[in-house]
Amino acid sequence: MTRIGILSDTHGTLPPQVFSFFRDCDELWHAGDIGPGVLDRLRQFKPTRAVWGNCDSFNLHFELDECLFFEVEGQRVLLTHIGGYPGHYPYQLQRTLRLAQPDIFVCGHSHILKVMYDKEYRFLHINPGAAGLQGFHRACTLVRFALNPQPTDLEILDFPKTSPTPPADDCIP
Repeated sequence: MTRIGILSDTHGTLPPQVFSFFRDCDELWHAGDIGPGVLDRLRQFKPTRAVWGNCDSFNLHFELDECLFFEVEGQRVLLTHIGGYPGHYPYQLQRTLRLAQPDIFVCGHSHILKVMYDKEYRFLHINPGAAGLQGFHRACTLVRFALNPQPTDLEILDFPKTSPTPPADDCIP
C-alpha cells in the first residue's frame, strides 16, 4: 500500500497544514502552479512528483514536464496542470488521455476541488483545488488517499486562506 498526497496551485506558499495532513504519505503529487521555493521544500519533506503550471517560472518549465505519466501500485497515473474535468477536457489533452489510458488523472489550474469518476475514459479524475493563497478560492484544499492497489481511503482537508491574495504579475493565462 502506498499513501499519496495531492496538491496544486500553491503559488509560492506552503501552509503548515500541508506538512501535518501529508505526514503519513509516502509520496506527494503536485499538479502545477508551484511557485518559488515550494518544490524544494516538498522534496525535502517527501518524494515528490510535479508538473509545471501556467504561472510557474521558466526555470520550473525547464526542470519539470507539462505532463507526467507514471505507475504506482499497478495504477497508471497521468499528472498535468490544465486538464479540465469529465466532459470538458482541452482538445489537445483528449488524444493524450486516449493513448495513455490512465487509471487516475490528476490536474489543477481551476482552484476548484473535484474528485469524480469519468465513465467515458474510465479513470478517477482528481483536481485537488488550490493549497496556496493566490486566487479566487475561499478555502485551501488538499487530497490524500491510499493505493492498495486501487484508490481507497480518500480524504480531503479544507482550511481557510489566512492572508490576502498576492498579485499575479507573473502568471501566463
